Amino acid sequence: MPFLVTPRPLQQRADFYHQLAQLTAAGVTLLSALEMAERAPPDRSYRAPLHRVRGAIQEGGTFSEALQQTGAWLPPFDRALLHAGEHSGRLPNCFKLLADHYTDRARLARQVIGDLIYPLLLLHLAVFIFPFAQLFVSGDLPGYLMKTVGVLAPLYAAALVAIWALQGRHKTAWREAVERLLHPIPVLGAARRALALSRLASALEALLSAGVTIIEAWQMAALACGSPVLQREVARWQPQLRSGSTPGEIVSTSRLFPDVFSNLYCTGEASGQLDESLRNLAKYFQEEGTRKLHLVARWAPMLIYFAIVLLVAWKIVQFWLGYFQQINNAIDAVP
Repeated sequence: MPFLVTPRPLQQRADFYHQLAQLTAAGVTLLSALEMAERAPPDRSYRAPLHRVRGAIQEGGTFSEALQQTGAWLPPFDRALLHAGEHSGRLPNCFKLLADHYTDRARLARQVIGDLIYPLLLLHLAVFIFPFAQLFVSGDLPGYLMKTVGVLAPLYAAALVAIWALQGRHKTAWREAVERLLHPIPVLGAARRALALSRLASALEALLSAGVTIIEAWQMAALACGSPVLQREVARWQPQLRSGSTPGEIVSTSRLFPDVFSNLYCTGEASGQLDESLRNLAKYFQEEGTRKLHLVARWAPMLIYFAIVLLVAWKIVQFWLGYFQQINNAIDAVP
């Protein structure tokens, strides 16, 4: 898993799933589709894991078992969804769902990076240009570097620490702490919760359609949704589920599930149309989470831009204050 998640690997993952979706939907066997993907992968790094997957299938293993042998090549959500798709005979649909998921993530990453280029360029210009006048007069290069590189270095360090902290490779306790930290942030916290609920509903629907029992399906879906908080919550339900309580009864009393989720889930559970309700929930929360993330992607660069404009304005004020102070000092020095 790369340290920095950029649009390129996200789009490559989307292209990979799109290729498999088209081939399997056209009637090509999974083994042949994987062989074709290995010959023409979206990136060379895909060849080795695809070769291992094909080898495991040829030796008699299932697709899910083969994916397990690739380690962390695929995220838990991908593996859980593909496992359910294999058992339910709906692999093409699962491939398409994952392709759309990664396409949207790549589009969002491109938007954020594109919107951040100008304010970050403005920040670097402000940091390097304003102390340059003093360097020109005094020739104090160490002082100039302290006022420029000394300012940018902590900012780069803070950004790298934030990126490292948000990596999905950390242990569950760390990811849960980060999730709880981001939870109260306006819009962003709600977007993350909505997308986690969407993944939960998608995995649940696929697993139940594959014939997995309701208790196991909730456990696997909670693990696949990417939210340690939801995973811990569902793990607490096990005694109640095994004693005869329905998930709908427990969901309706949990503070982690909004009314829309609990109401629609309970309706589907009572009417025998749970699969349709879960599909609707997955679509609703996917759209809700994506809309909020696009809102964050649009406003975050603007907030950074305004902060940098204020910084530049303050630097200009400081410059003129210093200039007039020098004039006053020169006048006072005249006998």
